[in-house]
Order: sequence, then C-alpha cells, then structure tokens
Amino acid sequence: APSLTSSSLHSSKMSEVEKAFHKFAIYGDTSASGNDTTGKNFSKMCKECGVMDGKAVTSTDVDIVFNKVKTKGARTITFDEFQQAMKELCVKHFKGKLPDEALQAVYGLIEGKEPSSTGTTKTTKAGGVERLTDMSKYTGSHKLHFDESGKGKGLAGRQDQTDNSGYIGAYKGAGTYDQTH
Repeated sequence: APSLTSSSLHSSKMSEVEKAFHKFAIYGDTSASGNDTTGKNFSKMCKECGVMDGKAVTSTDVDIVFNKVKTKGARTITFDEFQQAMKELCVKHFKGKLPDEALQAVYGLIEGKEPSSTGTTKTTKAGGVERLTDMSKYTGSHKLHFDESGKGKGLAGRQDQTDNSGYIGAYKGAGTYDQTH
C-alpha cells in the first residue's frame, strides 16, 4: 500500500524543525505519537529554543497563538498548525524582518533542538508530580519526612510526634488511667 504521508512528499527528509517538533511533542508522554503537541510541550519548545524570550514573545503570546491555531475543541496542535503558530510568533520575535526571513530565523532557533531535561527526573509520566516529589525544593520540617532517595519515612520523619494520649504534655501520671474501660 502506498502510504505516502504529506510530509514525505513536500520534503525528501523530515526537516530538522519537524524532528524537533516530534521530540518536544512526545516529551513526558511515552504514548504520544509525536504528530501533535500539547500546549505545555509547545510552550516548553518555544521557551527552550529561545522563540519565547520573555520580552518580544511571552508565555502569554505563546498560549494565545497556540489556542488560535489549534482546531476548535482539540487539546493539541499538528505540525501544520505549529507552522502557522511559528508564522505568528516569528514576526513578534524578529521585529523588522520580513515574515519569510523571520520564519527562517525562528526555524533556525528550533533546528536540531530537543527537550532538555535538566533537573527533571526521567519519570515524567504523571504530569506535575516530579515538582511535588523534589525534596530539594522542600523547606522547613517537610524535608525531614523523606530520606535522600525521596522515600517517605512515615512517622519516623516527624520528630515532634504529637502525644495523643489525652494527657497534658509531660504529665507525670500519663498512662496511669485505669485501663479497664
């Protein structure tokens, strides 16, 4: 069966931009096909490739463009929609350049890039959990609740365990109440 996808027709090899798109699209989601990307990964891609610089292009711009190009009701954008988004963002990022030049410049930022996983653990299956289980971010007594590997210590980690015996703290007669009740 001739299974020529549209992408293999318009370019002999998958473009570097498309490769980068695929890498970011599947970031943190092993089940993703890589043919479309979520807003979160799109934003990550824009940030890490330098398309979003926080000045000319902010995260808000990226979100707006993402929602503008995606199919109504969809949660992801395809590579074609991504290209539309880049056309919008490139002219903001490279003010004063012609749209075509700006687009090439933006693609220049993206080519050959892949998601950096600096400081993130490889287990990014359950989104958002790695933030919650990163002890280096814990402050105060919370860090005592875990050992170095991040395993909970249970009650042992809570030094000042509450005395729930019903007696006033440090009461001399604690435990002397008649046990037959």
